[in-house]
Amino acid sequence: MKSAVETLNPTRVRLTVEVPFEELKDSLDAAYKKINQQVTVKGFRKGKIPARVIDQRFGRGAVLEEAVNDALPKFYTEAVNEAELNVLGQPEVDITELKDNETLNFTAEVDVRPAIEIPDYSGIEVEVDAIEVSDEDVDKAVEELRERFASTSPVERAAEDGDVVTIDLEAKVDGEVLEDGVASGVSYTIGSGELLEGIDDAVKGLEAGGEATFTSELKGGSAQGKEAEVTVKVTQVAARELPSLDDDFAQLASEFDTLDELKADSRKRLENMKQYDQATQAQERVLEKLLELVEVPVPEKLLADEIQTRTHNLEHHQLGQMGLDLDKYLEIQGKSREEFDAETKEQAEKGIKTQFVLDELVNKEKLNVNQEELTEHLMRRAQSSNMSPDQFAQAVVEGGQVPMLVGEVARGKALAVVVEAATVKDTNGEVVDLEDDEDETAETVEATSDSAEEKTEA
Repeated sequence: MKSAVETLNPTRVRLTVEVPFEELKDSLDAAYKKINQQVTVKGFRKGKIPARVIDQRFGRGAVLEEAVNDALPKFYTEAVNEAELNVLGQPEVDITELKDNETLNFTAEVDVRPAIEIPDYSGIEVEVDAIEVSDEDVDKAVEELRERFASTSPVERAAEDGDVVTIDLEAKVDGEVLEDGVASGVSYTIGSGELLEGIDDAVKGLEAGGEATFTSELKGGSAQGKEAEVTVKVTQVAARELPSLDDDFAQLASEFDTLDELKADSRKRLENMKQYDQATQAQERVLEKLLELVEVPVPEKLLADEIQTRTHNLEHHQLGQMGLDLDKYLEIQGKSREEFDAETKEQAEKGIKTQFVLDELVNKEKLNVNQEELTEHLMRRAQSSNMSPDQFAQAVVEGGQVPMLVGEVARGKALAVVVEAATVKDTNGEVVDLEDDEDETAETVEATSDSAEEKTEA
């Protein structure tokens, strides 16, 4: 077999392959055997029909077609390996010449990973938010904890903001009560925004036994998205009572004995959260700077597939779980379809470029992934997928996605190398040490390039 490579553009090549006919022998034998098992000829036992009889009865062309279909993947793979190509996706194959007992010639056009030059990235500088926790931040955190320990008690007065009301609901569309539009004994905190739009104004000022009617767009159910006439009846009004902010509350709500200890712990937790946010911000900004330094051509078909995948996942998974379609989602977001398409394309392009650049860095820096790193990453992914580690690991193995996870960890390590080499300062001009946060780097990479992974593993 002889092959040659023609570069069509930085991300696409054409392979020209010439196969001597004798190299088709194994595939021809397999073709005759397969046809033997599929057909019957009077006077011959099944599977024992001579090749000349098959040629006469069914045509030599049918045998050649079967043999070529069997042989093409093998010769294509040999040509790819011989040329040391890093291909993406499936090739477009065209048989240019097939002469019986002489030769098989074909071409295969396929996308390839572009050659990327990684420049010196040690000069990257980024600025991130400073870690600042104010007394007001601590007070707010403690107040939120206090809200969780609030109690309620019935009152004989009109409902006010913050009260918990027990209500009965009935929704009508076009004058007809919906089968799924009736609910009784619903507990609702006024001002929480957890139910229908307009319900707060309807129930405020009502005492137990009071009733009001308002119109609202239904968020779910059989008449989702339609305007409904909703009747709400208040059966009970209860006031929320917050516990006193003292040492007794600290002992009730935490493992601490005093309120001062609880506040000190809240401050430490807020600092840790802001430290994590700061590390994530640094990683994202360093990555953006790195991508600005590198010229990365993106294969058109890969980009189109990535856009389609992202749109499909949004429509059929994320929005489907919320009971929304894309048009309604865009209406809520205040975006046109053109704006959505442009944003999706930009995100998809960034995801592909990120993967290409970080993969090149993995090779350049000779980064490896050990079992411990893979296990830790698997456990993080399992947690984010709401699965047990065992369930997630089984799904990964059965889906053949172990290389994908290894790639994610390796790219995380590659980005960590760049972040370590970069200069990161906060808004106060202080140099930020991110060494303790490197374990979380992979999650930032995943958020940027998740779905591109499946395409480029082909």
